[in-house]
Order: sequence, then C-alpha cells, then structure tokens
Amino acid sequence: MDDIAIAAHDLRCRYGDFEAVGGVGLAVRRGELLCLAGTNGAGKTTIVDTLCGHRRPVGGRARLLGLDPARHRHRLAARVGVVPQDPGFAGGLTTEETYALWTRLRGHRPHRGLAEAGLAHRRRVPVRQLSGGERRRLDLAIALAGHPPVLLLDEPTAGLDLEARERAWTLIRERRAAGAAVLLTTHAVEEAETLADRYVVVHGGAVAAAGTAAEITAGLAHRITTVVPARLRRLEPPRLRGQATWRELPGGQAELVVTTPEPGADTAALRGWSPVPLDRLAVTPPSIGDVLRRLAGSS
Repeated sequence: MDDIAIAAHDLRCRYGDFEAVGGVGLAVRRGELLCLAGTNGAGKTTIVDTLCGHRRPVGGRARLLGLDPARHRHRLAARVGVVPQDPGFAGGLTTEETYALWTRLRGHRPHRGLAEAGLAHRRRVPVRQLSGGERRRLDLAIALAGHPPVLLLDEPTAGLDLEARERAWTLIRERRAAGAAVLLTTHAVEEAETLADRYVVVHGGAVAAAGTAAEITAGLAHRITTVVPARLRRLEPPRLRGQATWRELPGGQAELVVTTPEPGADTAALRGWSPVPLDRLAVTPPSIGDVLRRLAGSS
C-alpha cells in the first residue's frame, strides 16, 4: 500500500486572471503531520480547498489516498476529516444535532466526539449561541469522527483558549500516532513547532521552503541574549561574527542581543570580553517564525 496519503503535484489554481497557487507540490505520509505555513494570502486555504475537492486546479493534480478528491468526494467522505476555514453551520440546530447530522453525512455513527472536544455540557445549546472557540471545537469533533485516515485541518485552533488548544493538540497527536496523515495550516508558531514533523512554507502561491524545522531554518541567525551592567557599554565592543544591539533596562542594567550565524564563536567571544560572569546568557536557535518574518519582510 502506498505510504503517501495526501499529495499535490505542480498544483495550480486561479481566481480569474489571478494565479493564487503556482506549481505547489507536497506529500504527507501516514502517521505524519505536515504543517502548511505561510503569510496571509500565501495560498494555504486555496490549497486545502483543492485537496478537499471543493475546487478543481487549472493545472497539476491533487490526490487523497490515491484518489482525485474532486471526482471521488463521495468515496472519500468517510475517510477524510476536514476542519474548513468557515464551516457554515445552521445556527438553529443544537450542538448535538449538528454533530450528529454532519457525522452521519460522512458515513459514521455519532460517538464520543463532543465529550472529547469538551462540548458535552453544551450539547443542547443552539449553534448560534456558541462562542467562536466552541464552534471551532465542534468543527474538530466532526472532523475526527470515525477516526479517518486523512485529516485536513485549516487553522483548527483559531479562537481557542489555552486549555481548549492543548486539548485539541492532544487529540491531533493521538490521531497522528494512530496512523492518520495530517495536513495542518496555522498562524500560531508555537502550534506549528509543537505538532509538525515537517513543513511546507508557501509565499506568493509557491513553495518557498520545505523540510524539517532544522532544514528550513538552516543558515538563519541565532540570537544570543544576556543582561549585564549598563556600564559595560563603555567598554571596547567585543569582536563578533554577528550584529550586537543594546537595550537599557531599569536598575542600571542593559540587555545585549547578538544576532549571529555563529553562536558558538560569539558566545565564547562575549564570555572572554565581559569582566563579569555572564550567568544569564541564552542562545535561541532560529524558528519557523523567523522564516515567516523573513518572507513577510521580502514582500
């Protein structure tokens, strides 16, 4: 059996004359979570909509479990769980009725999804009275119903508080561990770094970077941060490979931040330069957030 459950090859999508997605490729294996990241308007939701079968690409191809999602939506309904950007629930139905309706439409029997999502106590409340975060939890409960082997999650924790977000993360991790292939979009850097095995970063409708966190941040600068007595600013500056900036702090202190591609060499240089011990020196590696900020700055 093919290990690739979610795939796009040279995917191209247009809105009139505007090319929203231009030649994107990705693949997600069973038991893997791929984070589709990018700045606003990068094409993430268009890619997810195309993988769901809601739109046909003008070029390339999309496949879920080896099938064309636009041609085989009925065959895939029970095997693909989706958290869309905008679900469009009927406000007059209760939470329980909505969950039961959508679960049965996908070919499953309603089970413990509302309890798992922390909504059992809200089961008789009309959907129109749910908060935005509660509606998002309902989206996720419906997507996870029946333990589908493919999950397409477009910002599944948007609007959730800390407790609800961590509950959602646990559910998503459990499904990945059980063998589901998960494609997730998010604007939350912490969420991406917590959940993702690999990333595809899109910018302007094209793939700007792809790989593990270590692979896509390779070559980006580390940050060295330390707090020292402000009087050290009067010393001859240390010879560094990176760029140093200072920020005054209360109590005669100052924060020194060094942005550097060679953190080992510059850490040693700082320790050799300072006449006082640098006990609060911290080295922060580059993150997916740094990749996104770099892309946003290049727009």
